[in-house]
Amino acid sequence: MDRQEAWDLVGEFTASPHLRRHMLAVEAAMRGYARHFGEDEAKWGLVGLLHDFDYERYPDVAVNGHPNTGAPILRERGVDEETIRAILSHAPEVTGVERQSLMEQTLYAVDELTGLIAAVALVRPSKDIRDVSVKSVRKKWKIKGFAPGVNREEVEVGAATLKQDLAEHIRIVLEAMQAAAAELGLDGRQA
Repeated sequence: MDRQEAWDLVGEFTASPHLRRHMLAVEAAMRGYARHFGEDEAKWGLVGLLHDFDYERYPDVAVNGHPNTGAPILRERGVDEETIRAILSHAPEVTGVERQSLMEQTLYAVDELTGLIAAVALVRPSKDIRDVSVKSVRKKWKIKGFAPGVNREEVEVGAATLKQDLAEHIRIVLEAMQAAAAELGLDGRQA
């Protein structure tokens, strides 16, 4: 499956602009980390783009819900097993697929963090992610009432698994998202 086919699949299953932007943010973060580790940006990006494609239709993270329901659909569409396994590994509590590869560990590490970074951008007067710094993300990180749905422990565990300190982890993801500001709707147009 190429990038356009993946985006078409996202569009077929996901109407929510917010959820689409989340998948684009995770795609950008995965590409950024692929560059950082010298891995295949297209492959890693595809994992990020597709990781929640079925979530809107099957929002329960459960054995009969997300992401298990998406795996057969991806197989029918010709997605390779490495990509499907990576997607399943971001919810091992319901899939039984434990994270093993660097790509799988990275998906887990960036998923929640992209939401926090987007929230930081949206509370800035400019609403432009390019005005966000690692320091501003760290400042909001400490405020538990800010973006309370973001599982900070998951982000910390993910960064440690990747052998990155939290600031460096934030920097890699932030810079990747900044490069995709327009596509993410975080380029100040909402200001």
